[in-house]
Amino acid sequence: MPSGSPSMTDMTGSPLIGVTRAHARASNVDNQQTVISVIPACGVILALDLGTTTGWALPSMGMITSGCLSLKSSRFDGGGMRYLRFRRWLEHLQVDAGPIGAVYFEEVRRHVGTDAAHVYGGLLGQLTAWCEEHGIAYQGVPVGTIKAFATGRGNADKAAMIAAVKSRGFSPADDNEADAIAILLWAIETGGGVR
Repeated sequence: MPSGSPSMTDMTGSPLIGVTRAHARASNVDNQQTVISVIPACGVILALDLGTTTGWALPSMGMITSGCLSLKSSRFDGGGMRYLRFRRWLEHLQVDAGPIGAVYFEEVRRHVGTDAAHVYGGLLGQLTAWCEEHGIAYQGVPVGTIKAFATGRGNADKAAMIAAVKSRGFSPADDNEADAIAILLWAIETGGGVR
């Protein structure tokens, strides 16, 4: 924080330190320090494959819990309803799963269709704003990195990703859930890309 600016504290009087993407700001220091990993010291890791059908995975009581969240709009929904439902789901997950300490998501740089790009961008905007609001670290993981980690090939297709996740003992409902599980395993096993 710039010197002279007010310092924020939590209820215990401890200074708050915001961690965002790959940078951390110390509460009484002017310089920024690079964060080596965004694996949380406390809190749950959430992995997401953003889209109309959003895949999700998180560790829970020594096991990995995963699933899919349908954000498909009905004909009676306004344009922003899917984003409101996604944000409400994040809020409920924060309460039900315990405090979320870090979020990893599939970072897509190219979409085949315009609609998919718009949905992804809207969900990403909601996710990053929600993480910023709650002081939760977040990191995008490139598609090729996830595929190479799971299958050994950075250009693996959906069937190969599902097969790779199944070979590790999971039963994903579809490629979205398989991708989320792979992202979570990548985050855990590589320490958020450090190893």
